[in-house]
Amino acid sequence: MNENDFDLSTVNRFFEHDYHDRGLMKWQGFYLSDHTAALNQQKIQDKQQYPPKPQQSLSIVGQILSTAYTQNQPVNLQLNTVDQNNQHFATITTLILGYNAATIVIANHQFININDIQHIELMRSTNWTGNQ
Repeated sequence: MNENDFDLSTVNRFFEHDYHDRGLMKWQGFYLSDHTAALNQQKIQDKQQYPPKPQQSLSIVGQILSTAYTQNQPVNLQLNTVDQNNQHFATITTLILGYNAATIVIANHQFININDIQHIELMRSTNWTGNQ
């Protein structure tokens, strides 16, 4: 086809009468089932709410940290941080690898400021593996 054979009216007629755009349907095939499952799981997690536990004093937090560290016992931590909807995040279950007056180190080598701890409690479980 050369430039002289091109007819714009034919093209316009095709798009006005013959071509039917499927919209977003044409992109659905690009989503893998595991990606869709992960998106659905994320929606469920986003809807889940974790009510705030009572704020503990620094002395109570320090006592529980000392016990957890010396006895190598896991703890459940709720932090003061909240998401964009002012909801608390899930409780963290972890071992305390170390701590000082300002920070703690948890099992994934993450540092947490002691002032960011809202509530801490010893976890009473006999099947703790430390890999969670």
